[in-house]
Amino acid sequence: MPKHATTAMRTSPHATPAERVALGKEARRRCPRSGHAVYRPGSKRPDPLAILEEQSAARVQELVPIRYSRMTESPFRFYRGAAAIMASDLAGTPVSGINAQLCGDAHLLNFRLLASPERKLMFDINDFDETLPGPWEWDVKRLSASFVIAARANGLDDAERARIVSGTVRSYREAMIRFAGMSNLDVWYAKIDADRLIDLTTGRLHKSGQKKLDHALTKARSRDTVQVFEKLTRQVDGRPMIAPDPPLLVPIADLLPDAERTTLERQFRGLIERYGLTLPSDRRFLLEDYQLADVARKVVGVGSVGTRCWIFLLLGRDGRDPLFLQAKEADTSVLADHVGASQYRNQGERVVAGQRLMQAASDIFLGWERVDGIDGERRDFYVRQLRDWKGIAMPETMSPGQLETFGGICGHTLARAHARSGDRIAIASYLGKKDSFDRALVTFAEAYADQNERDHQALVDAVRAGRLPAEDVPAG
Repeated sequence: MPKHATTAMRTSPHATPAERVALGKEARRRCPRSGHAVYRPGSKRPDPLAILEEQSAARVQELVPIRYSRMTESPFRFYRGAAAIMASDLAGTPVSGINAQLCGDAHLLNFRLLASPERKLMFDINDFDETLPGPWEWDVKRLSASFVIAARANGLDDAERARIVSGTVRSYREAMIRFAGMSNLDVWYAKIDADRLIDLTTGRLHKSGQKKLDHALTKARSRDTVQVFEKLTRQVDGRPMIAPDPPLLVPIADLLPDAERTTLERQFRGLIERYGLTLPSDRRFLLEDYQLADVARKVVGVGSVGTRCWIFLLLGRDGRDPLFLQAKEADTSVLADHVGASQYRNQGERVVAGQRLMQAASDIFLGWERVDGIDGERRDFYVRQLRDWKGIAMPETMSPGQLETFGGICGHTLARAHARSGDRIAIASYLGKKDSFDRALVTFAEAYADQNERDHQALVDAVRAGRLPAEDVPAG
């Protein structure tokens, strides 16, 4: 299938609404909405394990077994690490020809509570490692399949899963129609803060579900720099230092010999100084008021395990004024082979640009830099705060109704993100007021969940056979 252009997210920013509606209707003729139901792996489908091995080859080898171990735990954990596999599969599916900025990994756990720069609790997309412009349908399909996989893990039946997925997609479709009728500025300012989140769930959640939401909001506000400072540091000779928790968290002092450590520490100080140049001037001024105190390598997520991720402890006015930053390696997006290369030469800048475009409000310390490692390899990184009021969903504890409500909020949030960059009027016109697309994605999501289960089993079998290394994988 030919690559989709990554630069043409809008046909023309000055086309009339009527012309954009016509574009969406013409896209329906070329690509019927019912056609999105189809998922059939072709005879030339790449080996999913080969895709994982290709990714792992460029990662920190001692951490790769942790990645495989986490992915073997369940089909949902496998799915979280299989964005590259699904990108390859989506490249063979029908598309409307209308592009938007994609998250690239829009599974349900990448929708969560976050802090805005104004210290408001927001609900938004979190992870943008794979962001690129591309077919808006791909994000919706990845989100939909993630709900089927999570619902299967909870033992929900076919009808319950269908309601959850159709509700998620309906929310996306109806929100996109509303955004199509709004002004450009109103779309740009649209957001889901804590008050709006409560409004959206009132009447849809029973008492227990509302109690869970209230607890999640309270817990997220407690997960800040002070909390992570108390959790991840210890006092050494009167100075706060990052406490080791190998292999998931290893301070630089435990990772390298003295000579190499000194060189790397110098590089990290340079990284922080140069990365600061990518921040607005006021935030750069704030960053300059901190000093680097310690560095550690951290293992994060599932799909990201093995990529280079460092956390920096910086101190401000004294030893009780911390700032934790995370510098995460940014490689080429898994979408690039299918939609074309990014317009940004620095992959960290690609991530930051996509995040700023899709999020309603982004971390004040979000920036990027390129670093020459001690191994001589040049790598791109993006930087953000390690933790700032973050709250993640726990789908395994959700009832069918709670999953359906959560899916509706995710669908709305994804539509808002796509409406900022893509042609919202054309997408809304393509989707229409009927549920053709909703029903198609119910079928697609079930078929792709089947594929994901087969791929997960292939990984489990490969680990047991010794083809791939992993830690603590249960037999039988």
